[in-house]
Amino acid sequence: MRFMVIIKADKNSEAGVMPSTQLLTDMGNYNEELVKAGVMVGGEGLQPSSKGARMIFANGQRTVVDGPFAETKELIAGFWIWQCKSMAEAIEWLHRCPCPMVGEATVEIRQVFEADDFGAEFTPELREQEDRLRAQVEEQQKKA
Repeated sequence: MRFMVIIKADKNSEAGVMPSTQLLTDMGNYNEELVKAGVMVGGEGLQPSSKGARMIFANGQRTVVDGPFAETKELIAGFWIWQCKSMAEAIEWLHRCPCPMVGEATVEIRQVFEADDFGAEFTPELREQEDRLRAQVEEQQKKA
């Protein structure tokens, strides 16, 4: 099972305050543990929402809204993609994580949909397309 582990933004991350050398060291060591255990598939920190945009889809129209966005508690400061056997294992790994923000932090874990989760609506043709696209992405990553 894959999980997205979402680090929620706070006022410091939204203000563009960079983490200390100690926090970067602690998180680097933790990421190294995740990689060695075969858990970490990917992960990144995100720039503040002031450097972002949202697209709103409504009634066939698309509207772009530039950041920053007001509700900090709804924003994401970073993420990991983990491969774990269960939600319990993902939570166990998160218990080992240093606090990813200065002071306090909220981290959310969400299971990623897999092809089998979509049932019969995910036809053999759609599965083949998905497999082909994943293979193309992997090839592109190797070249990057």
